[in-house]
Amino acid sequence: MRRHLLRLATVLFMLGLLGNLQALAQFRTLPQGAKIGRTGNPQPLPMVMIDGNLLKLAPGGVIYDENNRTILHSQLPAGVRVAYSFELGGDILRIYILSASELALIDKTQ
Repeated sequence: MRRHLLRLATVLFMLGLLGNLQALAQFRTLPQGAKIGRTGNPQPLPMVMIDGNLLKLAPGGVIYDENNRTILHSQLPAGVRVAYSFELGGDILRIYILSASELALIDKTQ
């Protein structure tokens, strides 16, 4: 009986942790000073079009989707709103495709 209660407590504890991790994964911190823009037509690597400007993705630059998973340059969709940050050399270091909740927050603060 005691063994079963211990197993049940362990399972409930693990489920609680998974629920908390899932809730934490829904929030991400965008870089301070990130610019907000809209992607344009697909461009050959390493170029990206944002707000009509042709910009270069830095070597080692990373693109994140709405769920904070990394995606390939070729998977960057046209016409989506993104947050992006630059490296010291002026190339784009990070691109974040913004989720609906992030867009609502950004639109609320502007």
